[in-house]
Amino acid sequence: MKPAPGFWFSIDRGGTFTDVYAEVPGQPGFRLVKLLSKNPKHYADPAIEAIRRIITDVTRKPWHPETSAGEIDSVRMGTTLATNALLEKKGTRTALVITRGFGDLLEIGKQNRPHLFELKIKKPDNLYEAVVEVDERVRLPINGKKTSEVEIIKSPDLDRLREDFTVLKKKGVVSLAVVCLHAWWFPDHERMIGDLARKVGFEFVYLSHEVMPRIKFVDRGQTCLVEAYLTPTIRSYCESFSEAFHQVEPELLFMQSDGGLVPPQRYTGSNAILSGPAGGVVGYSQSVWKEEDKVPVIGFDMGGTSTDVSRFDGEYDLIQESMVAGIHLQTPQLDIHTIAAGGGSLLTFQNGMLAVGPESSGAYPGPVCYRNGGQLSITDANLFLGRLHPDFFPKIFGRGQDESLDQQETRRAMTTLTEEINHYVQENGGSTMSPEQVAEGFIEVANEQMARAIREVTETRGFDVRDHILACFGGAGGQHACALARALGIRKVVIHRFAGILSAYGLALADVVRDLQEPVAFELADSALPEIRERFQKLETKAKGQLNSDGFVGGAIQIQRYLQLAYKGTDFGVMVIEEEDKPFADSFRELIQRQFGFLPEEKTIWVEALRVRAIGKKNRPEIPDLQTVNSTPVPESTTSCFFETDWFETSIYRCENLGAGHVIDGPALLIQNTSTIVVPPDCRAELTLQGDVLIDITLIGKKQTGEEYDPVRLAVFGNRFMSIAEQMGHVLKRTALSTNIKERQDFSCALFSPEGDLIANAPHQPVHLGSMGEAVKAQIRLQGQDCQEGDVWISNHPVTGGTHLPDITVITPVIEKGRPVFFVASRGHHADIGGIAPGSMPASATRLVEEGAAIKSFKLVDRGNFQTEGITRLLTESNSRDIDGNSIPGSRALADNLSDLKAQIAANRRGCELLNELIESQSLKTVHAYMQYIRNSAAQAVTECIAKLSGGSKKILTAGDHMDDDTELCLQLELNPNGKALFDFSGTGSEVKGNLNAPRAVTYSAVLYCLRCLVGGEIPLNQGCLDPIDFEIPPGSILFPSENAAVAAGNVLTSQRVVDLVFKALGTVAASQGCMNNLTFGNDRFAYYETIGGGAGAGPDFSGASGVHTHMTNTRITDPEVLELRYPVLLREFSIRRNSGGKGKFSGGDGLIREIEFLEKMHVAILSERRVYAPYGLHGAASGETGKNYLIRKDGVQQNLGSKVEFEVQPNERVRILTPGGGGFGPGDG
Repeated sequence: MKPAPGFWFSIDRGGTFTDVYAEVPGQPGFRLVKLLSKNPKHYADPAIEAIRRIITDVTRKPWHPETSAGEIDSVRMGTTLATNALLEKKGTRTALVITRGFGDLLEIGKQNRPHLFELKIKKPDNLYEAVVEVDERVRLPINGKKTSEVEIIKSPDLDRLREDFTVLKKKGVVSLAVVCLHAWWFPDHERMIGDLARKVGFEFVYLSHEVMPRIKFVDRGQTCLVEAYLTPTIRSYCESFSEAFHQVEPELLFMQSDGGLVPPQRYTGSNAILSGPAGGVVGYSQSVWKEEDKVPVIGFDMGGTSTDVSRFDGEYDLIQESMVAGIHLQTPQLDIHTIAAGGGSLLTFQNGMLAVGPESSGAYPGPVCYRNGGQLSITDANLFLGRLHPDFFPKIFGRGQDESLDQQETRRAMTTLTEEINHYVQENGGSTMSPEQVAEGFIEVANEQMARAIREVTETRGFDVRDHILACFGGAGGQHACALARALGIRKVVIHRFAGILSAYGLALADVVRDLQEPVAFELADSALPEIRERFQKLETKAKGQLNSDGFVGGAIQIQRYLQLAYKGTDFGVMVIEEEDKPFADSFRELIQRQFGFLPEEKTIWVEALRVRAIGKKNRPEIPDLQTVNSTPVPESTTSCFFETDWFETSIYRCENLGAGHVIDGPALLIQNTSTIVVPPDCRAELTLQGDVLIDITLIGKKQTGEEYDPVRLAVFGNRFMSIAEQMGHVLKRTALSTNIKERQDFSCALFSPEGDLIANAPHQPVHLGSMGEAVKAQIRLQGQDCQEGDVWISNHPVTGGTHLPDITVITPVIEKGRPVFFVASRGHHADIGGIAPGSMPASATRLVEEGAAIKSFKLVDRGNFQTEGITRLLTESNSRDIDGNSIPGSRALADNLSDLKAQIAANRRGCELLNELIESQSLKTVHAYMQYIRNSAAQAVTECIAKLSGGSKKILTAGDHMDDDTELCLQLELNPNGKALFDFSGTGSEVKGNLNAPRAVTYSAVLYCLRCLVGGEIPLNQGCLDPIDFEIPPGSILFPSENAAVAAGNVLTSQRVVDLVFKALGTVAASQGCMNNLTFGNDRFAYYETIGGGAGAGPDFSGASGVHTHMTNTRITDPEVLELRYPVLLREFSIRRNSGGKGKFSGGDGLIREIEFLEKMHVAILSERRVYAPYGLHGAASGETGKNYLIRKDGVQQNLGSKVEFEVQPNERVRILTPGGGGFGPGDG
């Protein structure tokens, strides 16, 4: 019950609509309003207008904020203002102040490109207009914990900075983001810089350690930058909004991304990104989840262009890191998974299957039925099937914005698309479909895509989706809720009384929150507990003090304590909440066991941060219950709706005319104020006392699909196969402990047919995708049918489908009736597997044995038993010697090897479980049939692409290039009008006495990648892509080396050159950097490996991107602070190599500069290309700059190292790598 008789407003200001829930004096005690967020002809601010309308309606007298503000007790607001300003780049003029050598770091980010197969790489625009590099530097001890141990290498030059800041002020810069390396631990330099900036006259100065005191330079820096860019804009709005109530100010609170409310002065840019969606999560979690039942709830918010999915189980799922608009944010926020599927998602027919989205018709022109010349969308499908009724939809369409939805035009468009589909189906031996079946099919495909997102927030985290309630809200959620629940095996759906404005209602239920964190670095041991308690107490005192100033005292404040824990030496930290009478370590291990499926070998638990969340509890609104009734509900009218196979007479009810206890059997349509709820046959809806709709879902046995081709089922199976591979990838990333897999994401997961052909893969590393099938086929040849349940094999040898030895493939058969019916596999890059150099990427290797343990086939798990002794022996023992007669070492990182192999096994196990579930529900014959149809779909897409490239007649294209050692690469590409192609590499140079040799599987991968890029659009990437392709690869060449040839660089260098060769022949895109710039260093204690991005080649209508990974890899690079904390090195510079891209009408992207200082003696190896032959431009454009590798000795002398080199470094020597730029495209100077 609210404590005063005034008005309480909860306002969700979205990009399209502003929704308002208000508690008002009198009966029924609340009002709901929905307004357009932009309607300048009628009002300036939708929130003020909504307040005016509601107060006027209740009091029956005019209201104006300047004279009547005293009637309002509270205003709470969630807004997309921050998100819109970020997306539209309408923030504050901002400058970045950052440690010298890292001025480009936030532009580089993590160097991976956002979309794997798009040649036109789109990176987010910079939020800053100027950069000031500060000559300051500190060094932390490796895994140290005491501030006194910080070494100050250089303090900021404040006189120089004063000059720089004065220049920025004159240029009109308003806001500064100050980001110093290691400020999360040692903030003194940031404080000095901040004090100076304020003295110069800057009002808005944001220090990264204050914004978020967490390790990771890139994430913290981008978060601070967002804070500086958005907060002044947000503050301006808050002040102008508050000014409207300046006579008697009501309580004013804003929703943060973490689901907590804050006053305007604490409402900042980085914490406001998910302000709108957060209200919805609070809304369903505080009204649907019941403490007495403890049944977890899935939130499903389906709007016009996207769908948000989340989960609640008594505590909010808060994450610390996320990515919004290509920017990495490091701030507590609700874990909300967003997918591009909504009412406006476009419906198309591609490559023999139905496709939904990701493009949207938007609000304008919108779906066909909006009468604006739009395209067929999900809303049209629902209207066509009778699941939306024009009489119960606002009449806001057409030229005069006074017409209802256009059923006739939707029917015409759906019929036309059906004719196109049936023409294809008949040609491919399938049965024709009615327009109703097509529309129903599109709904099913959309539901499957949304089910993938729901599985991601449940099953991939160790929760059974069937154990949940589905809480649906948003304008379109009610139309899909029951079908989606049935597809997932969920038995109950709840649609809230205020489902159409639940984000606004959630604001009324939210608490005021203060969330404080402090970084630490020490072992979780009994001896550390007193220090932990002391630090917690200090954070609690500070958080409570802030809530006290907001009027909260005593029992109105609740405290939650968290530790961020990780296994020492890993990048996987998790927030663990304090539980009564339960040690943090036990909670951590339980969480790891549930998520990983196993506990790693005994490892030290490391405390990375302490966190206190102080919650100020407010009185919750009390909505009057509905009147309980015993009568049978009377429908408003009836209509016809199509479900599965036929039209059904369907009753229509208005929820506002129903009472508590009314039970409605499907089929039925329930009309809420702002949404329509579809109750299918065999489902039953009931109105609860609170006015919510509770639907019981009858779980009928899943309809088994026949083996005949069906374009609807093909799309559903395509989504399901992809979902399985994605879930494998999630498990692998989550369970691995190594930097290579968890941080750099150098892994891939895929499904394979009984013959070893690729069926589906998650979009991971392209170099793995075409080659993993060869590894599976090799094991089939070697093992035959000797497969038992619980067997797992590994291999990495080039003759058994390997690419280079650090990439170990783990292969698991799916057994049905004693025989393998599928295979699943995961490939991960291991930091070290032995060899003559740490990192197992030796530049000087001339034989395979020098590169590490080479495994043709080993049964890693024998009928469920992990073969620890056998794999340890393979990885650590060596019977080989180098050219000097010295024994070649085994793995230097055995513990990491074993841990990552177990993570790969866990990923495969998940793939097997999901495939078995699919087989059980659809039959093995059907799954195999659609496996083949998916392959045919991919083959058709490639066939059509090649036929188009041929121009209608046989076309012969040629291209040549040279590796830096002058080995020739040759390609003759034959394109035929029937869609067949021959890639003939005859003339390519012989195998080399070095490690540039690339196993055949690498060339298959490179060509597969090129074809996928050329096809464009969303197609399944599988063996079918290579079905129209023939290869001619000469044995004994660098692309088909002998069994014992060294291959470490073939996978990472030669693969890139093959891609460039294909695109050169086609004239599609200029050469990219043609390299992965591999750097390894280490000694007997550790090994480190990274690849470095460069410039992308330009194309016919785009310039190349700068500082990114291109083509055959997309691995991330280790964060500078993590790198320096883990290894005895200093990263002196990581910047963009300006003007290194080739000039042209469209210029090539620029390369990178990376300079590392070594603090102790180490072995270093560099494998690189394009140090001799430049990345070429096309059609008259200039080439990109070649790369350079330098050793900078302690005396300052700089030595050119060449492209492939292995050497020892002494303390304080540096390696400086300049990566190549991309080639330009077209004559001119772009």
